[in-house]
Amino acid sequence: MKSIKRSTVGSTIGMYFLAILRIIIGWHLLYEGLVKLTDPDWTSAGYLEQSRYILPGLFHWIAETPGVLSVVDFINIWGQIFIGLGLFLGLFTRIAAISGAVLLVLYYFANPPFITSDGTGLEGHYLLVDKNLIESLTLVVISMFPAGLYLGMDKLAQDYVFKKRSVRRLFSPDHPVPEKDASQAQPVEKPVLHRREILKHLATLPVMGLFGYSYYRKKKWESFEEQNLVDIISGASVVRMDFPEIDELKGEVPLGMIGDKEVSKVILGGNLLNGYAHSRDLIYVSHLIRAYHTKERIFRTLAVAEKCGVNTLLTDPVIAQVINEYWAKKMGKIQFMSDCVGLDYSDGVQAKPFQEWLDFIQRAIDHGASACYIQGETADYYFTTEDGPEKVAKALELIRNAKIPAGIGAHHIETIKKAVELGFEPDFWMKTLHHQNYWSAQHPTWHDNKYCFNTEETISFMKDLVQPWIAFKILAAGAIHPNEAFRFAFENGADFICVGMYDFQMVQDVNIAFDVLNDPSLQNRERPWRA
Repeated sequence: MKSIKRSTVGSTIGMYFLAILRIIIGWHLLYEGLVKLTDPDWTSAGYLEQSRYILPGLFHWIAETPGVLSVVDFINIWGQIFIGLGLFLGLFTRIAAISGAVLLVLYYFANPPFITSDGTGLEGHYLLVDKNLIESLTLVVISMFPAGLYLGMDKLAQDYVFKKRSVRRLFSPDHPVPEKDASQAQPVEKPVLHRREILKHLATLPVMGLFGYSYYRKKKWESFEEQNLVDIISGASVVRMDFPEIDELKGEVPLGMIGDKEVSKVILGGNLLNGYAHSRDLIYVSHLIRAYHTKERIFRTLAVAEKCGVNTLLTDPVIAQVINEYWAKKMGKIQFMSDCVGLDYSDGVQAKPFQEWLDFIQRAIDHGASACYIQGETADYYFTTEDGPEKVAKALELIRNAKIPAGIGAHHIETIKKAVELGFEPDFWMKTLHHQNYWSAQHPTWHDNKYCFNTEETISFMKDLVQPWIAFKILAAGAIHPNEAFRFAFENGADFICVGMYDFQMVQDVNIAFDVLNDPSLQNRERPWRA
């Protein structure tokens, strides 16, 4: 008897544990569905486009077929909401559990975290097992037990339906009331359920109230943030972060030639992706952008850039492996130009050992760089030392031997002048360019606040150079709005601009560049187009 009693108690505890699991997964799915429902821009297209392993053709076709995609999005949203509600309330639990398991298995198939995967499209970095697999298997277990009869409404529905069927069966033609008892028969009333029983199986309603309150508070806070956050593009101005989507793109960025390479007139700067930012005294910013730019986010940024016609990323070999993985997964084919840093910043500013610098350049070449250039601060340093120009010449030779364009960069126009004076003829120049009409440019000493030190002299000297010119640092680290900066750079001789952009800024920035480059007056600028 004791063993039977213990077994019964153990089974009951186990069922209540399953009920808690059911409620937790229901909470998660319901929340995911509501988030999608209340986000007018949500679509499953991005997740489906990243599919690489199991039935990628099917998932890509869905993402590329608007009618089918809208149906899939509808099923995703309302499927998660109704499955979440069913699990949460313990109503039609078996149907909800099986449906949820199927839905989660489809998510798993779309982006399985195989050994060669980095978890792209998921919240984290997984190895074979992720939360979709765990939750789907848990729902399979839940579907095998009457988990809705514990802290759920299945018991109420079951009792109501059973009793109602019993009453109907009692008075059906197949079960007539005997004649002798017909005079005594009384109308059967609708079965009354015990209050304690009802309260027991409605126990999830207070939890549902907590869910609703939490969701309301979260949306309220998001609304507050949306109204009060500073726009990351326009600097110190309080505006609503309202960025255009890809369907609002005015047109793709036009292309130009650097050597034998076709390069978009707007080049994506790599500092943000590397986790480095010029941010004056805000020392936390680099850590913040590193946290933002996960591998998944870098892939998304590159993909959005390509959709906007930006076909080139300018970065250093630090993230070259990420770009190689982006190519290997056939997410896109954006090319990258590598800046070749020859300085060591660990103890002040000093030159790296020369062979170490050459190895660094070779690393960029080996990772598929479409062009390389001597990084600006490196050139500024080397052209002031006795044997520096000779080392720069050898570095350029290494790049050219790889059959790719080689360039020279600089922050100071004196560096470019020195290079020209010594007879250097790179395939392209990289030179900072921005005006000085912002308040921190007037600071008496440089403090990560100015990058083009002689603007007029830069414009004057660069106009006579016949090689293409890529202007960089044109926003002065966010001090100048792209509306001003893009026009200023192109009007004053730049053939290309390099600008760091977050994924959500891409369409807006490309639209600005599109308008500037299609302005007829720009064709009559003083420096001829050299690309």
